[in-house]
Amino acid sequence: MTRHTLPGNFRRRLAAAAALSVSVALVVSACSGSAPPPPTARVERGMVATRVSASGALSSISSQNLGFPKGAQLKEVNVKVGDVVKAGQVLAKLDDFTFQQQLNQQQAQLNNQQALLNKLTGGNTVEQAKRSLDQSQDILDATRKNVDAQQRLDDANVNRTQIADDNAQRQQQQAQRNLDFCRSHSAVKVTAPVTGGPAAGGSGVPGTSPSYLGPGVSGVIPNQSMGRPDRDGVLGRKPGDAYSPQQGGADPCADQVRLLNIARTDAIQAKTAAVQARKQRNVDQTQGQVSIEQAKQNVVTNKNNLDTAGNDNPANIDAQRALVANAVALVATARRDVENTVLRAPLDGTIATINGAVGEFVGPEAGLTSQAPGTSAAIPGVGAAATSTQNQVSISTNGSRNGGAFITLNNVDTFQVVVPFVESDAAKVSVNLPVEVTFDAIPDLTRQGKVLSIAPAGTDISGVTNYYATVVLTETDPRLRDGQTAAANVLTSSKDNVLVVPNNAVTKQGGKSFVSTPGPGGQPVQTPFQPGVVGDDKTEVLSGLSEGQEIILPQAQVNATPGGGGGGIGGGRRGGN
Repeated sequence: MTRHTLPGNFRRRLAAAAALSVSVALVVSACSGSAPPPPTARVERGMVATRVSASGALSSISSQNLGFPKGAQLKEVNVKVGDVVKAGQVLAKLDDFTFQQQLNQQQAQLNNQQALLNKLTGGNTVEQAKRSLDQSQDILDATRKNVDAQQRLDDANVNRTQIADDNAQRQQQQAQRNLDFCRSHSAVKVTAPVTGGPAAGGSGVPGTSPSYLGPGVSGVIPNQSMGRPDRDGVLGRKPGDAYSPQQGGADPCADQVRLLNIARTDAIQAKTAAVQARKQRNVDQTQGQVSIEQAKQNVVTNKNNLDTAGNDNPANIDAQRALVANAVALVATARRDVENTVLRAPLDGTIATINGAVGEFVGPEAGLTSQAPGTSAAIPGVGAAATSTQNQVSISTNGSRNGGAFITLNNVDTFQVVVPFVESDAAKVSVNLPVEVTFDAIPDLTRQGKVLSIAPAGTDISGVTNYYATVVLTETDPRLRDGQTAAANVLTSSKDNVLVVPNNAVTKQGGKSFVSTPGPGGQPVQTPFQPGVVGDDKTEVLSGLSEGQEIILPQAQVNATPGGGGGGIGGGRRGGN
């Protein structure tokens, strides 16, 4: 098969033409104005983790002291002196009842603080205060209208009862006049001799000079105490109709007496009703004024609540978030205490000594039964992190002196790294926390380890207080050497299998957290959500977003000078010919 080769000049011209074509295509694409779609991600399940880091130097170790960070009653010892153990194997356990109760209490406190935070962020306090103010103003207006209506009703009732009272009084007066008229025009029956009659020259009117109709003769004399008989007439002309209170008989004014009694009763009732109506009006006026003042007070209170909500709500949310974060830290510490009641071998080795028996209390000044065979073996140091005396090595992480390590592990072939943490980071580090260790000399190598101990006292480094921590590698590598620089990344807290979003996708506004999600036409829409734990690169999602939901990431910022060359095709500095 014959192979043809193009001349060198022709190949160079062809390559230049191809490059020019690519440049033109890119320029045309840039000038078309079609921006690339923004980068996106999805809400997914993962781990939220926070870490602290520091650097130090590697040193090899051949033995290691093991113990519990906090004291309690020894529940199990699962190994014996001389046993060969593997990394991760359970060596002993403490009774975790007290630690579990503390964890439950801290979890309850966290739930309470989280509920308060949800109450603050779940509802718009300002809007609620506005609605309460509007409602209280409506109530005030309605109260005034109701009081005015009741006042008009009471005034009408007073007028009505007063008119009824006046009418009843007039009716009573009229009934009295009718009775008086009846009495003055009635005949009086007399049975006793009447002296001073016409025959004797008398007038015949009772109470005046007596007149006689005749000896032993009864008769009827008109009562002339009011009116005149010749003018007004005389009632009861017939003897049978005459009436005398002493002698009895039919009272010709009985109807007038009955009507007068009725009129008197009606007048009393009307007077009572009028008085009662005036009293009721006064009571209603007082109660109405009290109701108005109470409604006014509610308006003032809700106005103050609105002002307070507008000023204090973001600060209240921030303060409550801090309380939730503190409760989360306390729960993590309590959970770590429960986990630390189980002592595991951090790496392979042989059990050299065991200082303690089941049922004894491992803690400060505890008298532990030594199970080391033969004699008490010396407790070796732990590299650069160890102090020069045996007693100082045996100080536990809570500051108590145990008189020796609980378990000594020999035949260890691994490394440790001693690193200083600033005091704010050191407060987050505790014994047995997992550590990722990287090495400057071997960039592609990462090894796992655990925190062995933390110095009880700080050390001043360049004017900053630091606390040294010793990290033991649970994995080794033949390329590791004494003195190599290593970086220890301590996992201080983590939550696994939770909904997470990238930290760079989260924005804060008004005390709330938002992410951008695709809206109509692909336009970004600010979507609020309730965050949980904020890690180094991810934020936990408690509510507001669903698993698999798409979110928009921030656009990459491109620094370019107008009119400048920049990078890419045609940009940069040209070299020589």
